[in-house]
Amino acid sequence: MEKVTYVSVASNYNRRDGDDWKTDTHWNSVVCFPKIAAQVENAEEGDLVHITGRTRENSHSGDAGIVYKTELIADSFSILARKMGEQDN
Repeated sequence: MEKVTYVSVASNYNRRDGDDWKTDTHWNSVVCFPKIAAQVENAEEGDLVHITGRTRENSHSGDAGIVYKTELIADSFSILARKMGEQDN
């Protein structure tokens, strides 16, 4: 059986709020099959990544009624930049 890896990836969106800029974060659920999962294992929290793929929508009944979920099925994954370490003072 193939190993499927699930990861959460944050997407930040900047918007103007009067004279200020605000950052909104949206969390995306990404499904990675073995070829892509091997690449994902090299990423660390905070790395800037680029993922392409297709969306899949699912629903199921839960205690609060019908629960809807949108997932990205990854076709490609690449690390664009590593998270910068904290500076020593």
